[in-house]
Amino acid sequence: MQYQVFIFDLDGTILNTLEDLYLSVNAALKQSGFPERSLEEVRQFVGNGIRKLIERAVPFGTLETQISQVHQDFTEHYKIHCADHTKPYDHIPEVLQKIRSAGMKTAVVSNKADYAVQILCKDYFPDLFDAVAGEREGIRKKPAPDSVQAVLNALHLTPEQAVYIGDSDVDIETAENSGMPCISVEWGFRDREFLIQHGAGKIISNPEELLELIQQ
Repeated sequence: MQYQVFIFDLDGTILNTLEDLYLSVNAALKQSGFPERSLEEVRQFVGNGIRKLIERAVPFGTLETQISQVHQDFTEHYKIHCADHTKPYDHIPEVLQKIRSAGMKTAVVSNKADYAVQILCKDYFPDLFDAVAGEREGIRKKPAPDSVQAVLNALHLTPEQAVYIGDSDVDIETAENSGMPCISVEWGFRDREFLIQHGAGKIISNPEELLELIQQ
């Protein structure tokens, strides 16, 4: 089947954002006097939105008011530093351009805060997406299908015309809940074994493998 829209996750799928997330998490933790986290720990914490990232990063038993403070400090730091070390994964911009040149649409649906999603997509992928959606008030985060459905509605397309591409178990569940197939990528924040254990069907190791879908 030839899909009409390719919907991408952001962190770990099209952008390597890990170092900036790691630095902002530790800047926020340090501000509250909490111990810092390793890069590998932050890698495992991401995927369910910023609030969940902070809840996982703070020490067990941290009060809600303290978690909220760390969340606020993270947001203030990340707004300024979200693109310091972030960069697209190899071949992603070229693949996006080829998909669009073939007449198909592209979109991003992420659990990252919407302000950061909009900034990063504009900075790194200007004019390469038809719709971009991050975490925002009133819409349930992935793996709920709400953001995916909102993007499909904006593009006047159905789940049957779409494929979701992501790097995590959250993305696999999101695609399933949205009624569309998922392509998992192994260059992101989760490895192949993890993806298989969490129900991944098709797994790709190079973005250019996506171009096979526009040649069918």
